[in-house]
Amino acid sequence: MRTLHSRPLHTRLPLIPLAAVLAVVCALLGGQAPARAATPAAGTLALTGSHTLTWQGHSYASGSVPDPSHCPAQAQDPNDQTCDHFDLTVDVPASYWADNPDGGVPVSIQWPDPTMEFDTYIYDGAGHEVAEAAMGADPSVAVIPNASGTYHVLVVPYSVTNSGYTATAAIPTATTVGNATGLTKGADGGYRIQAGSAAARIDFTSEDVFRLQLAPTGTFTDPAGREMVPNPPSTIKTTKEFDAGDYWAIASKDLTLRAYKSPLRFALYRADNRTLVWQETRGLTWTGDAMQQTLARGPQEQFYGAGEQNGSFSHRDQTVHVANNYNWDAGGYNNSQPFYLSSAGYGVFRNTFAPGVYDFGDPVRTSAQESRFDGYFMASPNAPDLKTVIGQYTDLVGKPFMPPVYGLEPGDSDCYLHNANRGERHTLDALKVADGYTANQTPLGWMLVNDGYGCGYENLQQVGQGLRDHNMQLGLWTSTGLPNQGEEVKAGVRVRKLDVGWVGPGYQFALDGCQQAYNGIEQNSDARGFVWLPVSWAGAQRCGVLWSGDQTGSYDYVKWQIPTYAGSTMSGIAYNTGDVGGIFGSDPKVETRDLQWKTFIPTIMTTDGWAQSDKQPWRFGEPYTSINNKFLQLKERLLPYLYTLAAQAHQTGVGAVRPLVLDYPNDPNTWGDAAKYEFLSGDSFLVAPVYDASDTRNGIYLPAGTWVDYWTGKTYQGPTTINGYHAPLDTLPLFVKAGAIVPMWPQGTLSWQTRDTSRLDYDIYAQGDSQFTLYEDDGTTRAYQQGSSATQLVTVHATGQHGHGTTQITVGPSNGAYAGKPAARAYEFSIHVGAAPAQVLLDGHPLPAGSWSYDSAAGVVHLTTPAQSTAAGFSLQLAGAGGLGR
Repeated sequence: MRTLHSRPLHTRLPLIPLAAVLAVVCALLGGQAPARAATPAAGTLALTGSHTLTWQGHSYASGSVPDPSHCPAQAQDPNDQTCDHFDLTVDVPASYWADNPDGGVPVSIQWPDPTMEFDTYIYDGAGHEVAEAAMGADPSVAVIPNASGTYHVLVVPYSVTNSGYTATAAIPTATTVGNATGLTKGADGGYRIQAGSAAARIDFTSEDVFRLQLAPTGTFTDPAGREMVPNPPSTIKTTKEFDAGDYWAIASKDLTLRAYKSPLRFALYRADNRTLVWQETRGLTWTGDAMQQTLARGPQEQFYGAGEQNGSFSHRDQTVHVANNYNWDAGGYNNSQPFYLSSAGYGVFRNTFAPGVYDFGDPVRTSAQESRFDGYFMASPNAPDLKTVIGQYTDLVGKPFMPPVYGLEPGDSDCYLHNANRGERHTLDALKVADGYTANQTPLGWMLVNDGYGCGYENLQQVGQGLRDHNMQLGLWTSTGLPNQGEEVKAGVRVRKLDVGWVGPGYQFALDGCQQAYNGIEQNSDARGFVWLPVSWAGAQRCGVLWSGDQTGSYDYVKWQIPTYAGSTMSGIAYNTGDVGGIFGSDPKVETRDLQWKTFIPTIMTTDGWAQSDKQPWRFGEPYTSINNKFLQLKERLLPYLYTLAAQAHQTGVGAVRPLVLDYPNDPNTWGDAAKYEFLSGDSFLVAPVYDASDTRNGIYLPAGTWVDYWTGKTYQGPTTINGYHAPLDTLPLFVKAGAIVPMWPQGTLSWQTRDTSRLDYDIYAQGDSQFTLYEDDGTTRAYQQGSSATQLVTVHATGQHGHGTTQITVGPSNGAYAGKPAARAYEFSIHVGAAPAQVLLDGHPLPAGSWSYDSAAGVVHLTTPAQSTAAGFSLQLAGAGGLGR
């Protein structure tokens, strides 16, 4: 892996008002003289005329313009001394681009010295930005989508000394693969299909996954190497092939891939060669710098994935971008991934760092900006199963990392050394904030103490020890690389946050940065890597928490985050989050509403120092302090549940925060907007955040099953939609699925380090047969990789009609060992049942009346067992108390 070096890039700039940008652009378009620095200053592309246009940009002795808002109007800069301008007319109907892999006109900007940077912004005739290439490589390419009309190209010299640029715009010519002339099988088990000068290669890497490549020149390349797929699977040799006349078939145990001959097109079937999974409606098509696949779309077929897509999770009839655009708000896609999955039970991973555009219309067109095709196709055996497909994808790019337990506790971030927003301070002042968390009984797992440009640190070991005295871990932020990582980790750093100022180019650069930071923690300590980063690519799930960037707290911010993080799970991203209440803005109600629902996602952080006032959970006073503590203390109690979900994600690739469709794929109401602003936390909790200033939540969709209001105990029978749910500021609409078994730490737990290990609680919602396997290890080291962990199976069997029956709870032994495992512990149960029990038995013996009680208003049995050996199991029987009603 290459060593990464810092590069000055822009981030956390003041938000640019749209009016300011429009004023600049409209001035540029509003009758001013053509730009004199660019040569020529304007040009036209036309299907019946020139297909390629090149111009030479202005040469800048020095340029450090941060963004378009700093470019003066043309009248104020007639010779383009600050920014460069070009007017581009595209005489092409917009409909032309549907079947063109580029999807529009690519505008390429190239300059001589790659250490410098020009950024490109392109606006339509109304002054709306339609494309940009900022923080890009040399050359940078911005594609004008569905280009038709006149556009203004604004080139910003972001970091330039004595340099100009050359620009090229073109109407790309598309070529579709022709007729196939032969199929051969190699000694390695792979297949080659020749189609004129082009060639395709097919490698089945398992019975239900294959890799398809197409090279227009017949020569295969692999520019991604092992970056995204660190352990490329070998080709299996057990596939069979046969000639069916108009197609060749390549068959594994689970799948049959058809390669139609005239012209070459592919279609995937299940093993019976009759059940269609997907089929191309047109052969693979390319231009000089893009490749497109076109698939038929099923009548009800749904599409998910593409990584973090701000504000959405379901993509049918949508166009999504797989790239990096530095839009941190709704519509952004800075943590996108070149992978999507279909409700038909298949997924496609484009093994490339090239930006892409996925159009999930009819037909489905997916393109990437490279003139080659390299994709892994996977399908769940036998029948569609989205979780299986996510697992297959993460088998390739890596499973989500196993976080340390303190990583699931809240974090806090600020700059303490010479913070211009807070006056003169020192790094040791972070300990005063830590004192505040402790004094307010507000849980906190870690702190970043240097979050800010130019913010260094001092007395690192002393600060680290002071935080550890508060049961918190030390973290550092970086925008300039990791030159001192070894020494910093040895001084106690256990958390890293990478900034766009360092990993801003994204793609491979961000992926390498994530892995470098993760490895640095593990190579210099016995701790697990724990890294946050704002831009990423496929494979980042194996090393980082993906952070959605710099936003201003608002109810709209709360709203669009909900489908964003749930949707990320569909790409095997287990940890995706944003700052509580945003990084900018300090609205106490927004902060509180945002914090509430983030109790039920694994990773959260409060960022201070960027808003007008600090935003720690107690800063706004009452009632906010008490409400925030209520939810943060609940999150702390839920860590055994969330930590088990983290272990499951590490094994399966499926994270805790889920759109409802993942668990209820056959319910059309879960496919799109009807369940867009709610999510599942594991399979036990349904969370429906309040995302406006109201105390009423409408449109809460509950799928099939019995659901219990977490606060009142009221039951609902799904499928149903709840309107008018009363949710005052201290209430999060929260429902528990009947059958849930939720492990919890005891009431009053404020840190994983100070928890009472001699007791474990279970919150059980008895109905029918259900089970939960608790996962435990030491929480911090990598000893779990050598098997130092334990699991404990809990099963519930509830019988009877109208609540009268028997509920049997069986707690198995804790199988396995790890440092700190208790030899024995007591258990406190809250058991939601349908009726009062006549008797409660522990291993067949009645419990004394004083050791259990029944809350008739809530329908809950409360009981505490004596200490039980973790090496042995036990059972409870609630005679007369059946499960919750159906």
